Amino acid sequence: MSDARREILDKGVEAALHLTKTIDWRDLTLSAIAERASLSLEDFHGVADKAKISDAVEPWLDRAMSEGSTSEDEAPRTRLFDVIMMRFDRMEQHREALLSLQEWRQTQPVRILNLIAARHETANWALACAGLDSAGDFPKPVRKSAIAWALAQAEIAWRKEDSSDLSRTMAKLDGELRKMEERAGWIKGRFGRKMRDTPDPATGAMSEEDTPAFS
Repeated sequence: MSDARREILDKGVEAALHLTKTIDWRDLTLSAIAERASLSLEDFHGVADKAKISDAVEPWLDRAMSEGSTSEDEAPRTRLFDVIMMRFDRMEQHREALLSLQEWRQTQPVRILNLIAARHETANWALACAGLDSAGDFPKPVRKSAIAWALAQAEIAWRKEDSSDLSRTMAKLDGELRKMEERAGWIKGRFGRKMRDTPDPATGAMSEEDTPAFS
């Protein structure tokens, strides 16, 4: 996407989010979005309609994750938690608009399908912003799917949030990331046990530290 087209799309997103402070997303029109964005309706021709602007909200929110910084000294889970919460902080600034958008999406099957795909792109960007996008113990698609699930569960909590400090959201996100970490450890442990349970091909025996533990 060219810089000019991206600028128009960004302005469209920002205008739509502002307008839905006072009206429902379903009532938005492209002409109203263009007027709020100080653009002509013609500027959006071939660039975006209301549906595309709706889809563009997710990557627009994603950029919040690259606006902060993390330390390589922190645990991977902590780094992921921090960058994802940057996104929720931005979401909180547009709570009413995003809740209205989600309600409208429920009536638009294609938008829901696009949202599912966008979750994986958000997960991919979260890994990059946390400095965890290099090769890991698990294939990247597996890691992306796990993080996308954690994001979705945390967003459900965010929609029900009743605290200004996002404590419900933070607790849910932390819990999902911990479960993801524990499952990864279990899988690695099981795989490692299989490797340890294989007798030495030369002696047919297993060393004491390699002897499997029965439980």
